[in-house]
Amino acid sequence: MHATPHIVSDVMTHTVAAIGPGASFKEIVRVMQDWKVSALPVLEGAGRVVGIVSEADLLPKEEFRDSDPDRYTQLRRLSDLAKAGAMTAGELMTSPALTAPANATLAQAARTMAQAKVKRLPVVDDVGMLRGIVSRADLLKVFLREDEDIEEEVRREVVSYLFPTPTSSARVAVRDGVVTLSGRIRDTSLIPVAARLIRAVEGVVAVEFDVPGPNRPPEPTPVPSSHSEDASSS
Repeated sequence: MHATPHIVSDVMTHTVAAIGPGASFKEIVRVMQDWKVSALPVLEGAGRVVGIVSEADLLPKEEFRDSDPDRYTQLRRLSDLAKAGAMTAGELMTSPALTAPANATLAQAARTMAQAKVKRLPVVDDVGMLRGIVSRADLLKVFLREDEDIEEEVRREVVSYLFPTPTSSARVAVRDGVVTLSGRIRDTSLIPVAARLIRAVEGVVAVEFDVPGPNRPPEPTPVPSSHSEDASSS
């Protein structure tokens, strides 16, 4: 296989709004409003990511502004109450920040987002310096890939390896990202392998098969043995 999967640096946004640990509460809100974002990386020094502040970190200040939480709420939401009294990014931020390496695959970034239930990740280099930010929408860009490109890659990287001619006559068609593999395939035990490899091609929405069973030669006609002929003539 020769295709190189897209990595986070291919789709990330390079221009990123960020703040320092000393940024005030109002400054954080203002930057979020100006940039129309819901989270901001917090940087230290020359640009090392030390945390991230999201809208969820800011909301407790409004939630508890005119209320006096009972003892149960105080125990259950100790972290939120601390954030309600916070005044700077350093006090509000989630640290260490959940980040994505610039060379991570899109699948790896998607898994991180799904598991952590976050909408975006700061992208960092090998020493933790901010290089960009990647969002859910960025990761979905691969599904805008042209059907013709997907078809050519599936044919070149999967079919030519698993089902070479003349033993097979597999055909590939792609419509709206759905790959259909049809035709004669000699070794149908390879179909699950093909499905996994095709799904790994970027931009593939689903995989379908229209493949008959393997062609078997006709069963040979049994030839009576000389013993049975002798027995029948006796």
